Amino acid sequence: MRLVQLFHRSGERRAAAVEGDSLRMLESASVYAALESGAAFRATGGTLAYAPIYAGESDWSLLPPIDHPEPARCLVSGTGLTHTRSAANRDAMHAAAQAQITDSMRMYQLGVVRGKPAAGEIGAAPEWFYKGSGVILRAHNQPLDVPAYAEDGGEEPEIAGVYVIDSEGAPRRIGMTQGNEFSDHFFERKNYLNLAGSKLRTCSIGPELVLDPDFRRVNGNVIIERAGRPVWSADVVSGEGAMCHSLANIEHHHFKFAAHRRPGDIHVHFFGASAFSFGAGVALEDGDVMQVRFDGFGLPLCNPIRIDRSPERAITVRPW
Repeated sequence: MRLVQLFHRSGERRAAAVEGDSLRMLESASVYAALESGAAFRATGGTLAYAPIYAGESDWSLLPPIDHPEPARCLVSGTGLTHTRSAANRDAMHAAAQAQITDSMRMYQLGVVRGKPAAGEIGAAPEWFYKGSGVILRAHNQPLDVPAYAEDGGEEPEIAGVYVIDSEGAPRRIGMTQGNEFSDHFFERKNYLNLAGSKLRTCSIGPELVLDPDFRRVNGNVIIERAGRPVWSADVVSGEGAMCHSLANIEHHHFKFAAHRRPGDIHVHFFGASAFSFGAGVALEDGDVMQVRFDGFGLPLCNPIRIDRSPERAITVRPW
């Protein structure tokens, strides 16, 4: 089952299920409301044409496929250094291990060696980062912002897990969705200690939430379009077969923290990327459109990039 969330220009919200070229309206105004009420995802008789909504040519528009009525109770985070490299890179990594290697490579190597423990066992902790609360989530067709203080902005085509913490404090995986874990790679490249700050950017998920996806190996692609023409593209791959950490190990190390198990909270957690345009030397320009698509996850996720060229202004803090 694949779900979307919709917003009407009149202010109405609805959740809907994807049925081919149509959207079947659900009784609930949101995915979260359906989960909280225990109403599951009961459908009504109404349907909408999907194509004009997807294209932005309807009074209905797409929202992120999950959100929380209190955005501060949606935690957006991610796991890096997760995806298996090519054989050549793996050989280079092992060769470098005999000499001085970076902390990033050490972290990746830990995942290769101990990232997929046996069932019931605990493996090595992956790299973890915080992106923000639910206020940073953007939907299909909405711009991702490069603020005035940033040095760059670039796509990271990923799959994200979507979770809700039940009334007993246990994490429950609702499903997964396509994502663009947008980051400031130029700032990060200057010094690996900039990683935390480079991740505090808007990001996008959707347009669809897949309730029971096959995450063994997921093929996809990413395309950068400029003025309606592709300027860069690449095949990408995700899923456990392409990663050095198992899903269970990633989930354990995220939810082992008691603060991440507060009943009623939502978590959106990115699982990492295998390719992105910055790594190929591509600098995105204002108005470029980033498209992310993974097999089995519905229509592609598209977002323009919006760059703030105004001068950076100092933030002044005054005594209360």
